[in-house]
Amino acid sequence: MATRTVGIEMRALQGLQASLQGEAGAAFVAAVAAMRDCPGRVIVMGMGKSGHVGRKIAATLASTGTPAFFVHPAEASHGDLGMVRPQDVVLAISNSGEVDELAAILPALRRLGVTLVAMTGKAESTLARHADIVLSSAVAEEACPLNLAPTTSTTAQMALGDALAVALLDARGFREEDFARSHPGGALGRKLLLHVKDLMRQGEALPQVAPATPMPELLREMTGKGLGFAAVVGADGRPQGIFTDGDLRRLIEAGRDDLRTLRAEQVMHRTPRLVRAEALAVDAAGVMEQHRVTSVLVVDEGGVLVGALNSNDLMRAKVI
Repeated sequence: MATRTVGIEMRALQGLQASLQGEAGAAFVAAVAAMRDCPGRVIVMGMGKSGHVGRKIAATLASTGTPAFFVHPAEASHGDLGMVRPQDVVLAISNSGEVDELAAILPALRRLGVTLVAMTGKAESTLARHADIVLSSAVAEEACPLNLAPTTSTTAQMALGDALAVALLDARGFREEDFARSHPGGALGRKLLLHVKDLMRQGEALPQVAPATPMPELLREMTGKGLGFAAVVGADGRPQGIFTDGDLRRLIEAGRDDLRTLRAEQVMHRTPRLVRAEALAVDAAGVMEQHRVTSVLVVDEGGVLVGALNSNDLMRAKVI
């Protein structure tokens, strides 16, 4: 039964694909154009299983650059029709095209002057006759052995809705950055929206010393700020080097017995890795990975030190 179900739905999708390459393609293009050029929003409606599909289609449209939301047809008859404006496009979904709750509000939608796009399996249905554009989601049979439960028909609706969303995404020139803006809580959003300046340590939290700072004072600064390093900064505010826990360990392993007499400029690493405050946090992570370091110094356009960032900061922000 499982393989039979998948086979029936697969053949239905192949039929849908073929129809879009034929006469149904013109209606699809018209629907995409209407939604792309709509000064309002796309309002998706549907009852029962078609309603569940409609909610998903509305969510996919909204997340890919087409303002959209779902309105329940029954609630529309009791006040929610006020959410619909004349400049909107209504995408009404019904396999039979005869569902009572949708039929009841069709005259009101026509009076509003919205563009009505019907997604239905019946070209001669009440819904199709009222629509400006008809998208056929017709299927030969339901996967249900009784040919009753919405199965194949909802699969076709879902695929057609995804096709609309993807075609609109392409028509709008929607990019990764746009997707990230509507998904700020997701991994992609964090990678494309978080900048170094959003995460860097700055002000009193930034460990920094002058080049002539004695080693004991340098170590106190590192310990107090807890980042495992200190920037060595010249009088002009530009970083001249960096001293890390690893540098201290290597000095001890080398047998240096004059540590307390050394100054920061004598022990610092003179080529610290720098990033700009406006850089993406994910780019700073790339610098750390490329150069096998755990910390970078952050500078402004003039090369002046303004912050510092380490791998723990990036991990807490879930950038890496």
